Amino acid sequence: MVSTTVETGGRRRKPLYQDMSIQVLAGMALGALIGWAWPDTAEAMGALGSLFIRLIAMFVGLIIFCSLVHGIATMREVRRVGRVAVKAIFYFEAVTTGALVIGLATINILGPGRGMHVTLPAAPGAAINGYLNTAHKLNEHGFLLQVLPKTALSAFTDGNVLQVVFLSVLFAFGLLATGDRGKPMVDMIDVAAQAIYKVIGFIMWLAPLGAMGAIGFTVARFGLGSLVSLGKLVGEFYLTCALFILLILWPIARWNGLSLWRLARYIGTELLLVAGTNSSESVFPQLVSKLRRLGCEESIVGLVLPTGYAFNHDGTCLYFAAASVFLAQATGIEMTLAQQLGLLGILLLTSKGGANVAGSAIVVLVSTLAATGIIPVAAVALILGIHRLLASAFVAVNILGNALATIVIARSEGVVDLAALANGLRQGPD
Repeated sequence: MVSTTVETGGRRRKPLYQDMSIQVLAGMALGALIGWAWPDTAEAMGALGSLFIRLIAMFVGLIIFCSLVHGIATMREVRRVGRVAVKAIFYFEAVTTGALVIGLATINILGPGRGMHVTLPAAPGAAINGYLNTAHKLNEHGFLLQVLPKTALSAFTDGNVLQVVFLSVLFAFGLLATGDRGKPMVDMIDVAAQAIYKVIGFIMWLAPLGAMGAIGFTVARFGLGSLVSLGKLVGEFYLTCALFILLILWPIARWNGLSLWRLARYIGTELLLVAGTNSSESVFPQLVSKLRRLGCEESIVGLVLPTGYAFNHDGTCLYFAAASVFLAQATGIEMTLAQQLGLLGILLLTSKGGANVAGSAIVVLVSTLAATGIIPVAAVALILGIHRLLASAFVAVNILGNALATIVIARSEGVVDLAALANGLRQGPD
């Protein structure tokens, strides 16, 4: 019998059947088959996918807290923390601006909604009432109040990324101010993080089942055709994501001496998971671990990646551009370039306040349309059926963009082991 284990650069590669990416792909294929053959299993399959996401999500707040606090505390210099944060925010805003430009250009050139002449009801309808209620709460409380948790514990219990980041930064600076007396606490936080990573490792064995459930639910609810195409908007949006990767992320990676393809392969399991589950939370702990194994300094990973989760939504901005202009086209509303730029500028800001709200992309879209009054809120019902397909693409783009951003910031600070980075990307994931 010929062994399927091969030698790669002095490292023994696992057999294919032990590769988590292959297992996740197999789970997705099986889920699609079950959803197509037995569509009444939609609720059960959806529950299976949600169970996996919840198992991971219940640790995400703690991982963000431990990563940020330990990262800032080990820097030991407030000035350096500020410099890295400014670099990250500048990078995030520059890249998301590029995403908006590409998103706007593509949707206007292809115009998938033109000629639809959709007539909308006067009221939004039951389909989007839940999103509208959440959007009203966001507008009522405002962005700043969304950043501030009601209590130190509510940031974790509500699962709000922005609030956890805010609380973590405050605690980290308090820990820095204690000097050497805070070292035992820093060590304890590091040990806690390592314990959580171990638990996450156990949960990841269920990833193929989670992906199977998520894809099975989509196929059972919307049909097998939903995996291929549900109209011009889906095709246009996937093309937009590809153009963004080619025109923005690829040059950034090349400029920094990286192969974007190898990076995507290295985090391939995570990209498949978020595409199947539509949840970026489900891969945060694994991303932290993988980026550290690539040689990025722990403090940079601990500061940049959680900040990216809260502020760097490249794929979501592509979605906002495509969805808002498509809805205008479908309802016969001619938006000027100034109106489109103004609307998307507002969306770029309001997306920060909706971070980690369930269905946040739809919620932020509804919230902004309701506030501006340019496009009827009821129009959002047109894209609810294909939202999961669109989310599969934009969440994966978000993850790839945040992984690249972390490496770029680490390189700019000169705190990445270039040999470990090159070897890790060449050999692929463990």
